[in-house]
Amino acid sequence: MAIVVGIRFKKAGKIYYFDPGALELAENDLVIVETARGTEAGHVVLGRKEVSEEEITQPLKMVLRKATDEDERQIEANRQKEASAFDICAKKIAEHQLPMKLIDVEYTFDNTKVIFYFTSEGRVDFRELVKDLAAIFKTRIELHQIGVRDEAKMIGGLGPCGRSMCCTTFLGDFEPVSIKMAKEQNLSLNPAKISGICGRLMCCLKFERDLYREAKEESKQEAEECECRDVCQKEKGQPVEKEDTKVTAEETAKEDAAKQPKSNKKSKKRRRSKNKKRKANKNRANQNGTQKQQ
Repeated sequence: MAIVVGIRFKKAGKIYYFDPGALELAENDLVIVETARGTEAGHVVLGRKEVSEEEITQPLKMVLRKATDEDERQIEANRQKEASAFDICAKKIAEHQLPMKLIDVEYTFDNTKVIFYFTSEGRVDFRELVKDLAAIFKTRIELHQIGVRDEAKMIGGLGPCGRSMCCTTFLGDFEPVSIKMAKEQNLSLNPAKISGICGRLMCCLKFERDLYREAKEESKQEAEECECRDVCQKEKGQPVEKEDTKVTAEETAKEDAAKQPKSNKKSKKRRRSKNKKRKANKNRANQNGTQKQQ
């Protein structure tokens, strides 16, 4: 077992374990850690706890320190650099006429690396673009191609339900979603109704699946209990209470009859009067014919 703390580098991002050492850390503390990408700043989301060695990705990195005022100023300066770097990279992409869409830019805490995230339908040869960006920023440049789900997570927005998207609020990792999950929840299989902003099946189909299964099991248990109760009453010779259903059926029939539009009643009266007139005309015609024959 090892003592670790859980740290996130982005909102609703993946949680990574780090060794806190002798530092006393609490949730929401801003800390500086050493990662494979370099020195990074993140927030503590899980306090000290013991985990098994199987849950840890080796080697376990150390938490360097709690963030100071100077560190916070450095983070804010990096945010401003990211905004200007986004505009510069977008212009260079247009100059090279590359079929790619720039999504986000990220500076590492120590400014040793600039990471550009983009989407594209296929592979893109961006070697010349990397050379231009390296000459401008004088640091290491990385371009990462991401999918449509990661794009939606970075940009954010409102889902079909009207709330902020799950992936931007609390989902750390994307899990596979299948059409079978929509069938189990008795949802419409219309792609427009079960797809999110990213165009893929909604993530809620996955994490709400267990709730639907539990609800179905509970309803089955209730139905079995009702059947057992009815059987026990029959065996004991007790009448099974079904009066409520009869009363409701009669009431619904009366309500349906009362809800019938008045226009239908008027139309029936008109038909009856027309039929009487036709019969009277026929009788008159028959009487006139007999008189003429005489």
